[in-house]
Amino acid sequence: GGTGKTGRELIKQSLEQGHSVTALVRNPGRLKIDHPKLSAVKGNVLDLKSFDHTIDNHDAVLSALGHKRFIIKTNILSEGTKNIIHAMEKGNVKRFICITSLGINDSRFKLGLYYTLFTIPFILLFYFLDKSKQEKIIFQSGLDWTIVRPGQLTNGKKRTNYKHGSDAGNYILTKMISRASVAHFMLSQLSDTSYYRKTPGITN
Repeated sequence: GGTGKTGRELIKQSLEQGHSVTALVRNPGRLKIDHPKLSAVKGNVLDLKSFDHTIDNHDAVLSALGHKRFIIKTNILSEGTKNIIHAMEKGNVKRFICITSLGINDSRFKLGLYYTLFTIPFILLFYFLDKSKQEKIIFQSGLDWTIVRPGQLTNGKKRTNYKHGSDAGNYILTKMISRASVAHFMLSQLSDTSYYRKTPGITN
């Protein structure tokens, strides 16, 4: 998901922190980031062959997969994640940090009434069903995973005083969080084991 808005923040902040980054993207030209520690690999997350040797010798995989919202039915997130996990197991890479959303599985209803009663059932139903399948695939893996569930994403500035954990979100109001803050939290998990095999929410 390197060419998406959250993915670009992940790449940008990763490089700022001194990490070496490999981005698997369908169109490397869309990255528009030039850095000596960034390698762009052309591929498709739905094509297992795209992962041949891409993940080998890496310490972790961060996933910000997404797709266009107004789509009738999709399996991009679940099938793509299944391929990522297969490649990680083959390459003996254990740490997996993946973004989904509040409102999924045991965080159901925690995106507030507007999402619970209108947006999810009438606009994003198939998208959220695929996110739910994606999470269940991760649950069943043997990886050291963390699933990050943000509130409504915004393009605001990075903040570090965000709320995270099982109490994030609200049953009435829709809580928000910037993509830059989500990227910051995801990267912080590279050196933090507190949320191993857990599903923290994150909101302002």
